[in-house]
Amino acid sequence: MRFDVFTLLPETLSPYLNASILQKAAARGLIDVHLHNIRDYAHDRHHTTDDAPYGGGGGMVMKPEPLFEALETTLGALPPCPVILLTPQGRVFTQKVAAELVAYEQIALVSGRYEGFDERIRQHLATDELSIGDYVLTGGELPALIVIDALARLIPGVLGDPTGAEDDSHASGLLEYPHYTRPPEFRGWRVPDVLLSGDHAKIERWRREQALWRTLKKRPEMLASRSLTAHEREFLQSIQDQDNQDNDEEE
Repeated sequence: MRFDVFTLLPETLSPYLNASILQKAAARGLIDVHLHNIRDYAHDRHHTTDDAPYGGGGGMVMKPEPLFEALETTLGALPPCPVILLTPQGRVFTQKVAAELVAYEQIALVSGRYEGFDERIRQHLATDELSIGDYVLTGGELPALIVIDALARLIPGVLGDPTGAEDDSHASGLLEYPHYTRPPEFRGWRVPDVLLSGDHAKIERWRREQALWRTLKKRPEMLASRSLTAHEREFLQSIQDQDNQDNDEEE
């Protein structure tokens, strides 16, 4: 999958892209990340990419000319892929959105700076807008890395475990179950016996129940949009019954 990232600070993305899983994925040809410096397409003496907003107000606004030229020079007048602005005004980036975007062979990510984009960029250049959450950062470089990382994990062959992404938190609509490794006992804290039993059916059931328990306790709203099996509903009800009994005893 190819990612074209348009940014004023390409040097801030390179260290992360050249490390660990993403570096290995690029070396194996599974992802192909191209960084484009928007400033290279500003032709005045100072390579200006921002200007004061019409109507007054604080902050500076990213100019349309350099960004339009950067996209059109790199991808053509009609880009063959989604052009995504990374902005707090976009739809929230979720695991579901990641699964949607990974179906494309190529996407373009536009990282903003300053006060924001000239509205003509949003209206006539972008095809989508994404936000990584309800807060504001100084630029879109971190969101671009987050999108690339999340999509890369879904590409077959990127992770060492072919099914590794399937059990991740949010991938199945649940938070992930607990993990343990050696030693089997540390400071008196033992690994649950079921994980040492070798009974894969019991282990699978324990993991699913733990995922349900964690989701109920930490992110109960996630369960509202998930289709539950009869066993899952019965298990969740048993947790709620136990909680009610504990509350009654405390009173």
